[in-house]
Amino acid sequence: MIDANLANFETEVVEASRSLPVLVDLWAPWCGPCRTLGPILEKLETAYEGRFKLVKINTEDEQDLAAAFGVRSIPMVVLLKDGQPVDGFVGALPEGQIRQFLDRHVPAAEEQPEEPPEAAQDAPQDPGAALEQMQQALATNPADDALRGRYVKILLEGGRLDDARRAFEPLAGKLAIDSLASALKEWMDAIDAAAQAPADEALRARIAADRRDFAARYALAQRAMAQRQWTAAMDELLEILMRDKSWSDQAARKAYVAVLELMAPPPQKTADGQPPAVDPTVESYRRRLSMTVLS
Repeated sequence: MIDANLANFETEVVEASRSLPVLVDLWAPWCGPCRTLGPILEKLETAYEGRFKLVKINTEDEQDLAAAFGVRSIPMVVLLKDGQPVDGFVGALPEGQIRQFLDRHVPAAEEQPEEPPEAAQDAPQDPGAALEQMQQALATNPADDALRGRYVKILLEGGRLDDARRAFEPLAGKLAIDSLASALKEWMDAIDAAAQAPADEALRARIAADRRDFAARYALAQRAMAQRQWTAAMDELLEILMRDKSWSDQAARKAYVAVLELMAPPPQKTADGQPPAVDPTVESYRRRLSMTVLS
């Protein structure tokens, strides 16, 4: 059992899930059902003899990670494979039901984890070829949410908003357990909002007159997101977070976390089987968010 935080999340959760299922237990010290569920999960990790990894996240200490998972109620349990959430549940289920949940995803003792289909691994550099391969893979396995998320992302990168919306529909009910789906929804909402927002000059004039005009800053951030100007979007969002972390139901933090997710490369490994180096820009902005939230 591992306690995850912002510093080790990429290694202990995301990268670890590429070799075996990772079960994330989001809990808090004051939560009674969490104290009931925790020992059951620890017992099952031992009983399953290393066929899945248990990671615990204290939502009181790691609020940025809780936001990334879209936590609304705890205990909340999320299972990740290949770097993406694939299933989850909320509440302290009895051991029998948790075993049934695990057995849907954890390989049997005599089995070895299978490699993901070739089309679902590293996306080709050519967007057209990537789309064609992903379309074929999704036709074979429409329930592959991780692949569907990457497919929607490529459609959005190509400016095919209507196609992206249609492809996204099966993910719409999974925003609480799928960080990429939640990020894609934020991106599509930003594209829609940017088309209706005032011109940048007008928004900047409003900010010059009132630096706490968070609506104007947020509109600028959404336009930057729509144009894939990720760091510009996060800079505007940080300006809001430094002044009011909870503004508009934490809209700025949710958008910021979404941009970090969208900037992350697709799941892959280097030639020697090791995880790729973390993008220094992503890591820098992740630290800035952590420092802002904790300040």
